[in-house]
Amino acid sequence: MDLDLNNIWKKFLERIEKEVATFAFNTWFKDTRLVELRDNKAIVEVPMEIHKMHLRDSYSEMIEEIFTDITGTNFQMEYYLKEELENKDNFKFEDKDPDENFKTNLNPNYTFDTFIVGESNKFAQAIALAVAEKPGFVYNPLFIYSNSGLGKTHLMHAIGNYVHNSSKKRVLYVPAEKFVNDFRESYRNKDDKNFDALDQFKKKYRDIDVLLIDDIQYLEMAGGTQQEFFATFNELHNQNKQIVIASDRSPEDFQRLEDRLKTRFKWGIIIDIKPPDMDLRLNIIEKKLESQQINNFPADVKQYIANICTTDIRTLEGAISRVLAYATIMSGSDITLELAVEALKGYLGKTVFSKNNIEKVQKLVAEKYNLTIEDIKGKKRNANITEPRQIAMYICRNVLNESLMRIGNEFGGKDHTTVMHSVDKIEKAIKEDPKLEVEINSIVNNLR
Repeated sequence: MDLDLNNIWKKFLERIEKEVATFAFNTWFKDTRLVELRDNKAIVEVPMEIHKMHLRDSYSEMIEEIFTDITGTNFQMEYYLKEELENKDNFKFEDKDPDENFKTNLNPNYTFDTFIVGESNKFAQAIALAVAEKPGFVYNPLFIYSNSGLGKTHLMHAIGNYVHNSSKKRVLYVPAEKFVNDFRESYRNKDDKNFDALDQFKKKYRDIDVLLIDDIQYLEMAGGTQQEFFATFNELHNQNKQIVIASDRSPEDFQRLEDRLKTRFKWGIIIDIKPPDMDLRLNIIEKKLESQQINNFPADVKQYIANICTTDIRTLEGAISRVLAYATIMSGSDITLELAVEALKGYLGKTVFSKNNIEKVQKLVAEKYNLTIEDIKGKKRNANITEPRQIAMYICRNVLNESLMRIGNEFGGKDHTTVMHSVDKIEKAIKEDPKLEVEINSIVNNLR
């Protein structure tokens, strides 16, 4: 058997040597050795960790094609160091399941069956289903954008669940922040002699069939990671692996994202989801109550909630939950229109309040201090501009409850630490100067 393995690998290396440059052959292939063929796996010994990563990332397609041609069988290539192979008692590669620790991160409750369709989202739902039925071959990448709470994340999970449940394809859902953190962690754990952490990162994000990446706008605040995502995107797209991206804005609205990434986001199809219309809002209310087996919810209360919760689905569902909770707290009172109005007083004031956009805050603050919006968003450090700008950031953070990243982007692409500093400074100033709090409250009141 050893002789057979040696002959197989000799033929393999001879073929590879004809395909790659001499320097590449001597660096990456010459000192490799075929150790074992078992359970459709080809176990290959390599001299260093970096060989594992490079052979998988740069030559996998060529290696598999030539090896299959020589053996007549499709083998999965696995690479190990000599010391790993010698320690077989603790290292049983023959029993290793490549999917044993793989996690899709999918929410099983988010499916196409549970996605409620209306005029505002039926096109997005149809495109998402087409992608799920034939991943990698239609609309790749699929880019979905909308305001928060309109169902783009639900659609992403629906695609993932459909593919995962109907095939053996590997599906991975992650927020962009997780991608960034994983990449940074892989570099923190890497040194000149150990590339294992980076290797594992690449394997996680490239050895898959469908990548679902949410809140891609986070990459704007992580410039150093954009190059790695660009490489990951190219690797997957070149192998016809499906990429689905979700964002709170269209690619054209990114200010700090590399142009080459924005261009690639347009390769497939870009779809947006609009706020739900009246019919869809009522349908969502019905489905929500039906799922909770609630039958004593009056029609006029449903109509009231649908009329006042117009911005997103999450607010709508939250309003229903609040009314139900309020009725329970009030000793099981019957749900009436009067009870609903009372229950939603504070909730809706806060919700509608929080939906006022950052641009309105910037406009109100600029008017209050006789400045322009460009002053508020710009980089001038004049005292008469810096404090109003910090006040605007403070309101966006503490009143609108916007994320640090979003605020930074909307204020001329500032770093999140700058936003944090501005918010902290105004919080301290308010404690020392009651008049400042009055000024801020006057601006906040105009947001209503």
